[in-house]
Amino acid sequence: MNGPAATSLAGMAEIHLVAAARPNLPKLAALWHALAARPAFCRPVLLHTGQHRDAAMFGAHLADLGLPEPEIDLGVAAGGGHAGTTGRTLMACAAFWESRRPALVVVAGDVDGTLAAALAARKLGIPVAHLEAGLRCGDRDMPEEINRRAVDAVSDLLWAPDHATAERLLAEGHAPGAVRAVGNAMIDTLLARLPAARARPLPGGLAPGFYGVVTLHRPANVDDPAALAALLAALGAAAARLPLAWPVHPRTRGRMRAFGLAWPPGVLDLPPLGYLDFLGLLARARLAATDSGGVQEEAAGLDLPCLTLRPSTERPVTLERGGNRLVTPRDLPEAVAAVLAGAWPRARPIPLWDGRAGGRMAAHLAEVLPTPLGRAA
Repeated sequence: MNGPAATSLAGMAEIHLVAAARPNLPKLAALWHALAARPAFCRPVLLHTGQHRDAAMFGAHLADLGLPEPEIDLGVAAGGGHAGTTGRTLMACAAFWESRRPALVVVAGDVDGTLAAALAARKLGIPVAHLEAGLRCGDRDMPEEINRRAVDAVSDLLWAPDHATAERLLAEGHAPGAVRAVGNAMIDTLLARLPAARARPLPGGLAPGFYGVVTLHRPANVDDPAALAALLAALGAAAARLPLAWPVHPRTRGRMRAFGLAWPPGVLDLPPLGYLDFLGLLARARLAATDSGGVQEEAAGLDLPCLTLRPSTERPVTLERGGNRLVTPRDLPEAVAAVLAGAWPRARPIPLWDGRAGGRMAAHLAEVLPTPLGRAA
């Protein structure tokens, strides 16, 4: 990484942490707090592209995670499909960084804003670090799979959540010095916030251990009327065995209304929840039924049975060492019954998922970034 480090008005090098959508925030929080604890190292700056904007989907999470309001808000709302969101975000990032150039840009995960920010930074010659690099599910029809592969291809630093994922990046041809198995930043945040989350009241009269949690938002599950109808029917059948609580993503709720689909019986209808409220709900559940990558990770960290409603996952370590299984809608009721009968594997500790990923990322930066950042560490 050549060239002088950019500095803020206070004379300290800036690292811009790009948050586009809600799932980015718990990951970035781990690095934010690790860098903020080393004030002589650099100044972390939170940049919000705007993909998620309302309180339920973004704002409420900041306080829950101990993050400040974004210092930079580009105001790029989602819309116009993947190309529209990606294109507008890329242009907004490029225009901003031409006038305020950071020493490094950190992008997280695999949403459209992540890809846009990575491309904008690299085209300006700004180094990019990808937090949660190397994930692969093999489904190239999945928009997130395209994003994560493209982001890895242009990133200078690749922070993998486990050793096998780091080995995959090396096998793909990335330089050994660029790749680092740092652990899972989501687990850093989960462990730090779990006591506060458990203190939150449960909604709707739910009793700990006597309900399951549902999340669904992937296009393959919610954009096709037949697929969504099958999932709703499966949830209704599963809820006959165990009550389910579903904080509904606005996109999913919109699809249900557009398709004229009825709400499944036995499923508690909840609005989107803040980070602590959702983690508190998940931590006291009997199981999770989800298509979310983050929930798969959180369930593994909580030793919670996870029924992943997808044909593949980019987090195979949760299948190998966690209580995660891939489940079809048709098999969902029987899988719930298996969990209730105790016929479900317990999670085993996953190496590096120990709450210290943020510190490992900060240490990697201290090794590779030019002075004054590296020397100041």
